[in-house]
Amino acid sequence: MTTTWRTAVSATLHCLTGCAIGEVLGMVLATWWGWGGVASIELAVALAFFFGYLLTFSGVRRSGADVATAVRTALAADTVSILVMELVDNGFILVVPGAMAATLGDLLFWSSLAASLAIAFVVTVPVNRWMISRGLGHAAVHHLHAGHH
Repeated sequence: MTTTWRTAVSATLHCLTGCAIGEVLGMVLATWWGWGGVASIELAVALAFFFGYLLTFSGVRRSGADVATAVRTALAADTVSILVMELVDNGFILVVPGAMAATLGDLLFWSSLAASLAIAFVVTVPVNRWMISRGLGHAAVHHLHAGHH
């Protein structure tokens, strides 16, 4: 595996972590609160972006970047990746019969959520690879971690 593919897999795993935290928390809260499909997807997507950005922001701040640089870097590094991941995983949930109506105690809820995130990961890796190979996306994060801020 080339360095670019390794970096893309690493960036996508990072994105998946933030998205998964947001997706799971959003779906759990929305299901617990009895929210409908649209509201639960909106909450899950909002939290996925929040946690995805937060993970990158925190890492960039730990590397010594100021707040403004960390915000700009998180937005540049993660927006496309999170967007692709969210479109794929929520699209998958929407097409699985019964997934939107499943409750927290249903195997369908958890299995469709896990499958949607796995599929989203597979689809997003090549997107991140393409971006990194052009100096975009997570290339900005690696640039900062290398001490070029």
